[in-house]
Amino acid sequence: MAATRALRQTILRPHETLAELAAHEPAGACAVGAFAGGELVAVGFIAPDGDPGGWRVRGMATDPAARGQGAGTAILRALIDHGIEHGATRVWCNARTPARSLYERAGMRIVSAEFELPAIGPHFVMELRPASEPSPPGA
Repeated sequence: MAATRALRQTILRPHETLAELAAHEPAGACAVGAFAGGELVAVGFIAPDGDPGGWRVRGMATDPAARGQGAGTAILRALIDHGIEHGATRVWCNARTPARSLYERAGMRIVSAEFELPAIGPHFVMELRPASEPSPPGA
């Protein structure tokens, strides 16, 4: 997880120190990264969180120069698959409003009203219930 902090700080939480960012990392999280030319360009992680069977996607960040090339989509798919392989009955996240379509393409749906996280911006809670929903196209 330490190797992902600089990218996550730059994209997601520039107002926090690396130590503060590390405090958001749950024990036992699975991190997935995408690389271009040996450089980390996209990352995300998932860990059990919430009710039994709940797994939360966090820290999804893609370097602006790498956006639109499928790295975020591939990372999200790998994270969802990891959660399902480990018993997830609900995969959820606090999705930034501008990233909503990324999560929708993965089959996640909005389950909350839009809300504001101070210093971060507007979000929705989004979820996928894999046992009760068909796989998204291309999965």
